[in-house]
Amino acid sequence: MKVYILYHVHHVAEDENGNVRHFEEDGSFSAFEEEGDDIKLLGVYSTEERAERRMSTARGLPGFREEPNCFSIAEYELDEDQWKSGFVTV
Repeated sequence: MKVYILYHVHHVAEDENGNVRHFEEDGSFSAFEEEGDDIKLLGVYSTEERAERRMSTARGLPGFREEPNCFSIAEYELDEDQWKSGFVTV
């Protein structure tokens, strides 16, 4: 079973020219928490359509409407491990 997770990012991280980064050069979504980007989980949905409806509603709300293109819907398989290795703290 697939689930669809809806995120919003309030971007503050800047590139080397001082511009706020919203997307990578290839157009993919970006978020840099360690540089101050604020990632919000809006919900987990059973269909992509439900996630898209929530995104449409959220686009009209304070804060979200200032960055209406900074939503991301991620598709995951339920009960499937995502992070399969350890980590180190630097």
